[in-house]
Amino acid sequence: MGRFQTALTLLFFKDKELQQKRIWKPIDGVLLLDKPLGMTSNDALQKARRLFSAAKAGHTGTLDPLATGLLPLCFGEATKFSADLLDADKTYVARLKFGVATDSGDAEGQVIATGSVQFDETQLRTLLPRFTGDIEQVPPMYSALKRDGRPLYELARQGIEVERLPRAVTIHALELLEFSGDEALLRVACSKGTYIRTLAIDLGEALGCGAHLIGLRRTEVGRLRLEQAVTLEKLAGLEESERGAYLLAPDALLQDLPRVDLDDAAQERFLHGNPVLPPAGLSGRCRVYSSTHLLGLGEVRQDAKLWPKRLVALV
Repeated sequence: MGRFQTALTLLFFKDKELQQKRIWKPIDGVLLLDKPLGMTSNDALQKARRLFSAAKAGHTGTLDPLATGLLPLCFGEATKFSADLLDADKTYVARLKFGVATDSGDAEGQVIATGSVQFDETQLRTLLPRFTGDIEQVPPMYSALKRDGRPLYELARQGIEVERLPRAVTIHALELLEFSGDEALLRVACSKGTYIRTLAIDLGEALGCGAHLIGLRRTEVGRLRLEQAVTLEKLAGLEESERGAYLLAPDALLQDLPRVDLDDAAQERFLHGNPVLPPAGLSGRCRVYSSTHLLGLGEVRQDAKLWPKRLVALV
């Protein structure tokens, strides 16, 4: 084939590709995704976005590639509320390996120490209350926290370790589900900012043998549950028109907040950025509705008035 024919062929395929270019749609809603092992949260988000041809998408906080489970994704107007799940409590099922410590606190890291496992199930159960309630954790070097504008994991990969100050977190519940000598399966219900890898490290140190995380599955984020989630594989096997059945309404992320319903006059003021009078006794943030649909997120401020904080675009 000559160079002229080759150029024509390339132009033909490029033109065909442009003709088949994806049309992004104004999709609004929340997708509860069961993130697979080995995939970053952003990769999972982009794959889900393409499956829905959603024009705008975002997630509500990341899961490590080695973690699986509940990853709430937001499309369209729901992205305005994605930050509201960052502060939500989380629940995980974590598998720990005792007798081996790694530099990252998980199975991806290099082994830095080994120890003899000489405790039994009773001793482990006796230890768990020490790590329940309000505790302090030193964030791991392999984390996205930044020092001088650089993520700590970048420094860690260069063999650089810097001082990290302890952070207050809350472990609401720590339950032993399984124990088999050098492995344990734990259910951890915790506040935002809790590092399960750090919990594994601290338990290993307390038991004198070292430990690291070999499996992690997130099962709850606020009121959202893994049982409601769908996999990318299942979504890919459906027609695009069928995938919408797995989308929750944009206010699915706001269900922990009190609800306020406005009449027509108050709705008009609220949508134009003006405050309205809230129900008696209401304070802080709330989800605000008209008689038919969500208007957005509101906040009762010190002046005892309900101010718009984030509004949804009305069609």
